Amino acid sequence: MASRTAALAAVALGVLGVGVVARLRWPDAAPALECAPESVRIRPDGVATCGDGAVPTGAQALALGLRLDLNSATEEELALIPGVGRSLARSLVDAREAQGGFKRWEDVDAVRGVGAAKLQTLQAATALGGPPDAGPVW
Repeated sequence: MASRTAALAAVALGVLGVGVVARLRWPDAAPALECAPESVRIRPDGVATCGDGAVPTGAQALALGLRLDLNSATEEELALIPGVGRSLARSLVDAREAQGGFKRWEDVDAVRGVGAAKLQTLQAATALGGPPDAGPVW
């Protein structure tokens, strides 16, 4: 019985040790790039960088934590936002085209399928008429 307890204690200490090492090596919240979000560009090889390259769009912008412009994002880009999906993305694009763009969040809230929770998600992931990188997502 004593050897079994000792073995369990050794396993527990080993797991604890692995956890401590993993925590010390885990990435922190510091930005990986030392430039403002609006300066991030995508090189032809797909790597995000500060400097030359293309402006991130759609999935790239969301993956980098940038906001999309709700007045210019495509249906496919909007569908990538968690909780939005294809149907709501189509409704948003249709409403945007019918109104000539969203000017206020109340216009977005009036779209069928947008409730309080979806509106909050859209406000966090998109901007109205501002630059697509107007602050971090969430």
